[in-house]
Amino acid sequence: MRKVDVHPIIDNARFSGFHWLVMCLCALLLIFDGYDLFIYGVVLPVIMQEWELTPLQAGALGSYALFGMMFGALIFGTLADRIGRKKGIAICFLLFSAATVLNGFASTPTEFGIFRFLAGLGCGGLMPNVVALMNEYAPKKLRSTLVAIMFSGYSLGGMFSAGLGIYMLPRFGWEAMFFAAAVPLLLLPVILWKLPESVGFLVRQGRTEQARTLLNRIDPSLALVAGDELVMTEVKGKSASVLELFRDGRGVRTLSIWIAFFCCLLMVYALGSWLPKLMANAGYSLGSSLSFLVALNLGGMFGAILGGWLGDRFNLAKVVVAFFAVSVASISLLGFKTPMPVLYTLITIAGATVIGTQILLYASAAQFYGLSIRSTGLGWASGIGRNGAIVGPLLGGALLGINLPLQLNFIAFAIPGVIAALAMTVFVVSSQRSGASAPAMLAAAKA
Repeated sequence: MRKVDVHPIIDNARFSGFHWLVMCLCALLLIFDGYDLFIYGVVLPVIMQEWELTPLQAGALGSYALFGMMFGALIFGTLADRIGRKKGIAICFLLFSAATVLNGFASTPTEFGIFRFLAGLGCGGLMPNVVALMNEYAPKKLRSTLVAIMFSGYSLGGMFSAGLGIYMLPRFGWEAMFFAAAVPLLLLPVILWKLPESVGFLVRQGRTEQARTLLNRIDPSLALVAGDELVMTEVKGKSASVLELFRDGRGVRTLSIWIAFFCCLLMVYALGSWLPKLMANAGYSLGSSLSFLVALNLGGMFGAILGGWLGDRFNLAKVVVAFFAVSVASISLLGFKTPMPVLYTLITIAGATVIGTQILLYASAAQFYGLSIRSTGLGWASGIGRNGAIVGPLLGGALLGINLPLQLNFIAFAIPGVIAALAMTVFVVSSQRSGASAPAMLAAAKA
């Protein structure tokens, strides 16, 4: 009988078809997630006109899904550490897809808001769980890159939503955009069949045979057999309580991540909800305004991949700080009259450093928290961040309601980026101090 430590197996594994499968399935889930989230910004100009909504009412309506996401992240992030990530992911996927289809049948703003809230519950719970699962299976040297590539599916979903809107809105109306969410439900059996469960969860539950099967797929040369004992010291004896996020010197960095999540998601949803409407008010056609949303999400996809690649080669938290700084500059410049190529470039850069940075924050949190509290850490960071997501559409509606100049609207959207950059700078400094004090504490313990 052998004692086999699971962590080195996963950390040192070569990228294989198994990793490719996990990444593609998680990315596919996030494509549908991104579609459902950005669909509101796509249909907003149409439903504002049809239901005669004021900007403040439209902003509040956009926040219903984000209230749901906040609760979904908190509930399903923690729940998945108890019932398993695979079950948590499947429940969330079914919930947000079904609720989005029902949105197409809404005949009043109240009905629309209720279904958006239910869809938000599923969307909010899905994100932290797929990030945690991908982070658990990714080889250490590729971890940031694989998480970022997987999460670029979220931006791809936003691009698909805006692109489909350019074609479908004039022909079939806003309801058809929501009915299209029925298609992903056909893939639920594939998700249940092919998506692997968390190894940490299986070991914690005593389901070692299934865990050995998964590890043999990750590294076939191991040839693990029934007598081999799997060791994951980090998994044993720890609760999934939120208090764990503040223990062992994690308090300052946990708060820093929460602030960064709040500010980043505020910018993501302020831009995602109001960019088409702001540009329409500035004189651009609906088709052109939606094409700006495509550019925003295209930038988010490339920004996530670039940031993940940089994060694997440099310090990921420092990359996040740099991205926030660039986002402040690019968003602030959006309100000024510029030639169309320059405008598209600025929007693409803004997407890369706002949506892309959101994805890098998930990767940072996943690497910061240990395996036994990873879903809890990601769930709470995402849940706290959802408060910012709720504020984003409301802020946009309030700004439009007081008829500020276009430049001041975008400058207001950029201010949270300054706060987020400062918060992540504190995270970097705290991490360096923690790293420097660890050898001293070890030496003192030995003495």
